Amino acid sequence: MLALLVLILCKNKQETITIPNNSIRIRIIANSNSESDILEKLKIKNEVEKQIYKLLSGVKDIDEARNIIELNKDKLNISVENNVSYGYNYFPRKVYKNIIYESGMYESLVITLGSGNGDNFWCVLFPPLCLLEENDTTSDVEYSFFVKELLNKYK
Repeated sequence: MLALLVLILCKNKQETITIPNNSIRIRIIANSNSESDILEKLKIKNEVEKQIYKLLSGVKDIDEARNIIELNKDKLNISVENNVSYGYNYFPRKVYKNIIYESGMYESLVITLGSGNGDNFWCVLFPPLCLLEENDTTSDVEYSFFVKELLNKYK
């Protein structure tokens, strides 16, 4: 009974983490919501993440990350039908596993596939929150802990 009470109190005191404004996001917008276009978006997402994270491996400073992304955005191994841009773009507010992603204009790498009329994938590229191994069994508390630890490394 005491353990249950402690668990309830800890759950109620769980803090909400807000991603800092000085972050870089990535967005990949599908051509359409057809099954083949969504699969293409996921394929591009996986390829681009691997390339970007190799480039940003060991980078601790947002200015250095910004320069690396800007210098390499045209070298990403994706087809020419896609538009790759880097700049400030609007993102709506999102809450995911107790992490708040506030709405606003954010520095971001945006890859638009074809006409860009489909759903999009986005996450935080720097600090590298997209790298967090997350699955359906990860609790909100565990995920929040991992995000908080990662953000502390990049302060």
